[in-house]
Amino acid sequence: MIIAVDGPVAAGKGTLARRIARHYGLDYLDTGALYRAVGLKLLRDGKNPLDDTAAIAAAQNVGEIALDDPALREEATGEAASIVAANNGVRAALLQYQRDFAKRPKGAVLDGRDIGTVVCPDADVKLFVTASAEVRARRRFDELIAKGTDTTYEAVLEDLKVRDARDRERGTAPLKKADDAHLLDTSKLDIEAAVTAACKIIDAA
Repeated sequence: MIIAVDGPVAAGKGTLARRIARHYGLDYLDTGALYRAVGLKLLRDGKNPLDDTAAIAAAQNVGEIALDDPALREEATGEAASIVAANNGVRAALLQYQRDFAKRPKGAVLDGRDIGTVVCPDADVKLFVTASAEVRARRRFDELIAKGTDTTYEAVLEDLKVRDARDRERGTAPLKKADDAHLLDTSKLDIEAAVTAACKIIDAA
């Protein structure tokens, strides 16, 4: 079984996808971590994420960054990841890795921006997880404050809107709901309620 979980930043799709994978005994891949790894490699190598050639080279060597590296969750890495994700060459370099992962014998849950539309268009179940920009910004702001990051809610909201626009408007694999994806709005749901709702959709499928 392949389950695709897509949605914008801070919608809760990562936590939800991990819980779904654990519930059904499937392998899990945070595809966003791959783009973060590319961004992090560029930053560590002193390269500009806007440098297409350098970004593609980093994507081709993404295995040099462990996907559990704590630096992947830093704000600078996330910003770099958002930039390189719009690079067609980077996306092409990472596409086969993601598709191979999806074919694992146990089955897999992949979350990202284009899993149901590009990476795994034939996924058995597709979820599009979203929430209002204000709710997502509040969640992200609370996470950052808990980590000791000096920021404001307004700054987080503005950054989130910029990332949303970049994800939706990029020429290749833009963020959008697949026609056959189930919409799951988590604006008023905690994680337990979201997991329950997702499992109902999956079980029905």
